[in-house]
Amino acid sequence: MLLVLAAGLVAGVLTTVAGSAGGMLVTLTLLAVTDPATALTISGPALLLGNLHRLTLYRDVVDRPLAARYALGGGVGAVLGGVVVSGLPAHAVHGVAAGLAVLAAVRVLARLHWTAPSWGLLPGGALVGLASATSGGGGLLAGPLLMSTGLTGRAYVATAAAGAIVIHLARLVAYGATGWLRVDALGQGVVLAGVLAVGNLLGDRVRVWVPEAVVPRVEVGVSLGAVGLALAGLAG
Repeated sequence: MLLVLAAGLVAGVLTTVAGSAGGMLVTLTLLAVTDPATALTISGPALLLGNLHRLTLYRDVVDRPLAARYALGGGVGAVLGGVVVSGLPAHAVHGVAAGLAVLAAVRVLARLHWTAPSWGLLPGGALVGLASATSGGGGLLAGPLLMSTGLTGRAYVATAAAGAIVIHLARLVAYGATGWLRVDALGQGVVLAGVLAVGNLLGDRVRVWVPEAVVPRVEVGVSLGAVGLALAGLAG
C-alpha cells in the first residue's frame, strides 16, 4: 500500500504537469501487486476524485464544447469496457495493459503526431474510455488525442480532467452492474484519492516552473515507466 500511495503522489504531480498518464501509472502499479478487479476498483474512485479536484483548480479554463464531446464518447466507451473486462481472465487484462503501454511508448519515442477534427473526440473518447475501463490505460491515449485539437497548458489539463471524471464514473457504474466491483476496496480508493489531491497541489506549484519544452520529456519518462510496470504485472 505504501508503494501505491507513493505512486499516487507521483501520479498527481505528473498529471497536473503533463495533463495525463498519471492514472495509468497508478493502475499499473496496482495491477503489479494485486488482482485486476481490486486494482481497477481502487483506481476508479481515486482517479475520479483526483480529476474532480484537478478540475476545481482549473475550472475557469475548461474548453466546454471539446470537453462535452470527449466526455460523451468516453462515457460510452467506459461502460462498454467495464462490461467486457468483467469477463476477461487476469492475464488478458495484464496483456491489454502491456500492449497499450508499449504502443504509447512507441508513439512518444517515434514522435508520432496527428491532428483530430473536433468530431473526432467522440470516437477517440470512446477508445480512451474503453482502454481506461479494461486496463487503466486511457490516459496514454487521451494526451495525444486532446493535444491534437490544439489544447495546451492549463486548458488542456482542465479539459482532460472534465472528460476523465465522466469516464471513471461510467466504468465504476459498469463494474457494479456486472458484479465485478470490489466493494471492500473502495475505501482504499478514497484514501488514494487524497494522496492524488496532494500530488495535484504539488504539481500545480511545479507546473509554473516547468517549460513547455520539458513536458514531452516527462511524457517519455512516464511511458517508459508504464511499460516496465506493465511487463512486471504480466510476468507476475
